[in-house]
Amino acid sequence: MPLLAVARELARRGHQVLFIGTHQGLEARLVPEAGFSIEWIEIGGMQRVGWRRALRTALQLPPSIARCWRILQRKGARVVFSLGGYVAGPVVSAAMLRGIPVVLMEPNAIPGLVNRAGARMVYRALLGLPDAAAFFPPGRSEVTGVPVRDEFFALPPKAPAPELAVLITGGSRGSRTLNRAFRESWPLFRAAGAPVRFLHQSGEDEAQPLSRDFSSSGLQGEVRAFISDMPAAFAASDLVVGRSGAGAVAELAAAGKASLLVPFPFAADNHQQKNAEAMVRAGAARMALDAEMNGQRLFQEVMSFVNDRALLQRMNLAAGALARPGAARRAAEVLELAAQNPRKQVDSGAESRKNTNNIVQKCF
Repeated sequence: MPLLAVARELARRGHQVLFIGTHQGLEARLVPEAGFSIEWIEIGGMQRVGWRRALRTALQLPPSIARCWRILQRKGARVVFSLGGYVAGPVVSAAMLRGIPVVLMEPNAIPGLVNRAGARMVYRALLGLPDAAAFFPPGRSEVTGVPVRDEFFALPPKAPAPELAVLITGGSRGSRTLNRAFRESWPLFRAAGAPVRFLHQSGEDEAQPLSRDFSSSGLQGEVRAFISDMPAAFAASDLVVGRSGAGAVAELAAAGKASLLVPFPFAADNHQQKNAEAMVRAGAARMALDAEMNGQRLFQEVMSFVNDRALLQRMNLAAGALARPGAARRAAEVLELAAQNPRKQVDSGAESRKNTNNIVQKCF
């Protein structure tokens, strides 16, 4: 989603944009739906995988780098924009071998393997959180925030209501931990007579039984397999309970929403917990580890907001203070400057906004 936000900004500026991805990733659906071109490579992960998967990835790497080399040459690429992840490895490697400037977006508090490996060779690193600056050379990074959809920034403040509206989401595929905790909490909320309404995104696998059982729980709300209009769901919610991936954290900040974050425990380098901790330090969220999240914990956390609406408002303000609405625009500016002056480092201030009106023929 951050890459798509930047791609839209580049397209508005008249540039050509091409994605490189795999048939297995979300990009296979999201990129064509957004109207952008995509080229395919075959590559897998290296971290938290078995030795067979790691060996297969090692064997895929040379031909994938060669394919990316040919794609970049054929398209006349002027700059590569990378969000990291295993798909980015061959693309960034090919770009550096060809002398094409690479701009990194590091959305997490701790950079992933690919971004750490290229930290000293990139044109510039754009950071979602200041914690990541320590991994890049001095003067080579800046905190821009993570690009998110404009709709999140445009959400009006939610009007006070007798019921606390709680959005629970484990992402598009759902979360077994959150689904289980939600189910376990029903008797507790019912016994307390709590004025709470739930909207729960369960993922497709557990949607039918969870929705069926919730309908007889005596509680207000609904269960959906997937929420297509997440900005609208945020707008209708007082509190968001969910994972702490970089995109989710950026959306919470853009919307100015208090949250209870439950980091995915198997994220590479435990980056989701680091993201959640950064939000907690800012006063924008509370955190419960995956192993701690059950019905009792969910009930206690939600009830603390039911009983202290002033706390909720303070956390909303703290989350909104972390929002950076110009992240996509800033990324586009840096990409333009990298394409125009690939050997000249750009600072984070006035220089970056000079001479950005010249049209770059092709951007990635």
